[in-house]
Amino acid sequence: MFEKEIKSEYLNETLSLKFYQPENFDSIYETNVCIMQDGNDYYNVGRIATLSDSLHDDFAITNTIFIGIHYIDRFDRREKYHPDGKNHDNYKKFIIHEAIPLIKEELPINPLGEQWTLMGDSLAGTLAFLIAVENQDLFDNVIMQSPLVNEEIIKAAEMLDLSDLEIYHTIGLKETAVGTTVDGKIDFVTPNKQLNEVLTNKKLTYHYYEFPDGIHTWKYWQKDLPRALTTIFN
Repeated sequence: MFEKEIKSEYLNETLSLKFYQPENFDSIYETNVCIMQDGNDYYNVGRIATLSDSLHDDFAITNTIFIGIHYIDRFDRREKYHPDGKNHDNYKKFIIHEAIPLIKEELPINPLGEQWTLMGDSLAGTLAFLIAVENQDLFDNVIMQSPLVNEEIIKAAEMLDLSDLEIYHTIGLKETAVGTTVDGKIDFVTPNKQLNEVLTNKKLTYHYYEFPDGIHTWKYWQKDLPRALTTIFN
């Protein structure tokens, strides 16, 4: 693990990118680059580094580098990740025009064999989906665990046509009254099912799973990570 700071002109703040790559990384092979919003949560609660070691040792995933980016607090997270957040557009510009160039400078990536993935839970999954859809020339995969889905997300999905994106999407069926920072408790299940219907009818590689007892917590997202990673990075 190593960490790099970047002063963002778009956000007017300094952000930290935490990198984790396998011990036996070899840049002559195809490189999977996975950018995670809620980065500290994926490292600390999702235990992504330990899981990466285990899956690489078992050859269950190949040559995957994880980069985590975190938020200041839940209010900052909402402003950056939510489509209605005041810093949402600038945060997307930060990812494309500042974070990715830094990643390319820091890592021994083979330009002939790159696969770029965005991963996130809840609002971070929403953000991952929107950035990938808007930048399909750059991103190959999306992993979204229990994303918040609203009308803007549905419209973005409906615009997808003959896409090369590969999407991994999960929802817990007990996520019917999820507490949010601004909007109180909302139903995540119904709009996620609607998103599933839209994406199922698109010409793309799409993986969708429901957890019958799943609620909006890391207990289920962490358990789901081995399948998510082996699906996308095998």
